[in-house]
Amino acid sequence: MSLIALLFVAQAATASMPSTPAATSAATAEVPARITRLLQRYPVIDGHNDLAWEIRDRHDGKVEQVDLMRDTSTLPYPLQTDIPRLRRGGVGGQFWSVWIPAATTGPRAVEMTLEQIDIVRRVAAANPDAFALVTTAAEARAAQKAGRIASMIGIEGGHQIDGRLSVLRQMKELGVGYMTLTHGKSLSWADSSTDAPRANGLTDFGRSVVAEMNRIGMIVDVSHVSDATMAAVLDVTKAPVIASHSGARAVADVPRNIPDNLLARIGQAGGVVMVNVYPAFVSEEWRAWDRKRSEFGKAQGLATDVYGPKAPAPLVAWDAANPMPHVTAANVADHVEHIARIAGKGAVGIGGDYDGIGGTAPADMTGVDGYPRLFAELARRGWTDAELGALAQGNVLRVMERVEAVAASQKAIKPVNATATD
Repeated sequence: MSLIALLFVAQAATASMPSTPAATSAATAEVPARITRLLQRYPVIDGHNDLAWEIRDRHDGKVEQVDLMRDTSTLPYPLQTDIPRLRRGGVGGQFWSVWIPAATTGPRAVEMTLEQIDIVRRVAAANPDAFALVTTAAEARAAQKAGRIASMIGIEGGHQIDGRLSVLRQMKELGVGYMTLTHGKSLSWADSSTDAPRANGLTDFGRSVVAEMNRIGMIVDVSHVSDATMAAVLDVTKAPVIASHSGARAVADVPRNIPDNLLARIGQAGGVVMVNVYPAFVSEEWRAWDRKRSEFGKAQGLATDVYGPKAPAPLVAWDAANPMPHVTAANVADHVEHIARIAGKGAVGIGGDYDGIGGTAPADMTGVDGYPRLFAELARRGWTDAELGALAQGNVLRVMERVEAVAASQKAIKPVNATATD
């Protein structure tokens, strides 16, 4: 048995199990080895990871001083991602987010995005045996075959192109594979799910952005956008879309999650919703707890985005008196299964949002090594190897290939120099 398999078996043996008698059945005991084999054959292609920002923000952008070959959970500013945990988690492909704050706009947004792309490229260059920068589905498959983690780039917000299609095209030239149309703030041309609308869907420029992304082969990402904007995108796109890190609103009623009617449309159009693990979007109970915690902390003038023993002492005391709701892989699996029921099992993938979730994660999925527990939970619920393989990577690879084909069919179309007007 390989070292990776041995590490996984040891990890899986410590996973929390259901409390019912069925949990001790022979079938349950066989799941870990099956999942190990499955993820060796079909490693996860994860749609969203914010490691680049954490290196910038928590480690002063010093890529070469953050040793990703070691356990980064023990650093003074812990991370949820490192190479050993990616390997244990069965991750064979990663879209690295080059997020910047939504409040950063104009030329500075473009500059900061370039700086974030530089961090991703330096991470790959510092770890050439582990990471391979790729831009196509074929290259991703080749990287996996060579034992490397296919590394792709995603822009997390249309503010990062400063309202210019020319900038969008240059981001594609730099290897950007997708763009999330908005983040937490609405733009003049597209609306965020967590801000007042400005475009009421998509403006003419917003539709030009989608058309140009189709033309150049960049995936349209509809995580974070409003329902009206998502519907408008699905009205005009010629290629399937992804939601790189979202959940099902019917399971957790959160604006960032996707309602059933739009889940169905994404599935019908050949797209994929990549399920995230952030408890704030996974569990309504956790979200309510966190809201009360934030209200208490803000009343005390405290930062509320730190959890656990490193939080300010009054918050540590509040946490002891108000225990955090228990969120596990089973809760994440509920979102996967709901999306599969509404949109089809070909329309669901994985987009954890690790290192973008404030130091919180499901109790048994605390870092990128937690994915096997999600797959084991789904296996217990009856998912076949073929279905799990599609969830892990097959569905998103299909989207990538279709986006590439749509772009190839539009090679004769000339670029347009449209700009947004605020």
